Amino acid sequence: MTARTSPPGKPLTDRIRPEHPPYGLADYERHGGFQGLRAALKMAPQDVTGLIKAAGLRGRGGAGFPTGVKWGLVPMGAEAPKQKYIVANGDEMEPGTFKDRLLLEGDPLQFIEGMLIGGYAIGASVGYIFLRAEYVLAAERLRAAMRECRARHLLGRNVLGSGFDFELHLHTSAGRYICGEETALISSLEGKRAIPRAKPPFPATAGLFGKPTVVNNIETLCNVPHIVHYGADWFRGLSKCGDGGTKLYGASGKLRHPGAWELPMGTTVREILDEHAGGMRAGLKLRGFLPGGASTDFLTAEHLDLPMDFDSIAKAGSRMGTGTMIVLDDQTDVIGMVRNLQMFFARESCGWCTPCRDGLPWGEKILAGLHTGRGQPEDLDVLRQLTRWLGPGRTFCAHAPGAMEPLQSALKHFRVDFERAANRGVPITAAKTGAQT
Repeated sequence: MTARTSPPGKPLTDRIRPEHPPYGLADYERHGGFQGLRAALKMAPQDVTGLIKAAGLRGRGGAGFPTGVKWGLVPMGAEAPKQKYIVANGDEMEPGTFKDRLLLEGDPLQFIEGMLIGGYAIGASVGYIFLRAEYVLAAERLRAAMRECRARHLLGRNVLGSGFDFELHLHTSAGRYICGEETALISSLEGKRAIPRAKPPFPATAGLFGKPTVVNNIETLCNVPHIVHYGADWFRGLSKCGDGGTKLYGASGKLRHPGAWELPMGTTVREILDEHAGGMRAGLKLRGFLPGGASTDFLTAEHLDLPMDFDSIAKAGSRMGTGTMIVLDDQTDVIGMVRNLQMFFARESCGWCTPCRDGLPWGEKILAGLHTGRGQPEDLDVLRQLTRWLGPGRTFCAHAPGAMEPLQSALKHFRVDFERAANRGVPITAAKTGAQT
């Protein structure tokens, strides 16, 4: 076997071949696969975690929490519980997000290698893949890759003769958005109702079946083998900002070429939309965009030159989230778009706390009235109150606050549209100040 030695510029998608099935185990290894695992097994587990910290890898599932810090919270040493778990969150249900599907369908062995290294670093002997049920092709390819790995002693007892045992299980979910919240995911994996849990205790000390557990995003784990193989400095050098690595950015909406692309972390919004997505379709103009999926605040054309990284987008008043943008054009009804999102969030509420269970359907009902010509001036005050009542710290988890982000920012940036709908064609702001949409 001749292993690849030159570092790739786009490590996550380097082995993905559009319109072709993923590499089998032999080809994967010929292209550098499992070199990261072999290197990790020669290191102490804590040193692997330290390398991930030094690389500046932040979680790619939306929150951007430093991966090495999360791993470092797991109890280690002789006094730590012997049974620990690592769980991959592949329940990709954020509207507008499709990056993890690309990775699982295109290079499942890369992901499995990341799971193995993560399990070794935290002392976990069992891993679970929590996969969205609709990802049928991804499930098929994962199962095939897992069979190959077991046959070659890359899964199971004594991985590669190292003394490290690791078993991996695939669980296809019933399809609930709330399972993007790690403790709801853990509850579902245990066979219980998918509702968030109180913290503390945190999963790192009491997670799946009451044992120390780490939950990581698919894209996050796919970065891990490359960091261990090529080093922290290499990984940081791929980025245009303080966060290490590349990022799978995506864009959907009325663009010429919607899709997903692996680019340096910190690539500007303008470059992603103009150079890679091809710009807006003929006759349309960009009016706004949700930078990280449906549960992020709208930004507008004035933000096009912002770097797409966690800190820059946060300073602008939104979140990078998953890094997959939903673009609003000047011919799409913004109230209809926001109503559609609120309908989704209302249906996906787990119903555990009152503000979320009752407040989200109420907001969607008000938006439906505005959208269909039955709006009232007082509706806007109620919507603004809802964005406060369902905001951070008012609900059991982040589901309702996330749902409020597109609503509160739409009320801010597209106020005239809402006033026109509330007053049946006469926008208050335009009449008083001459403001334009």
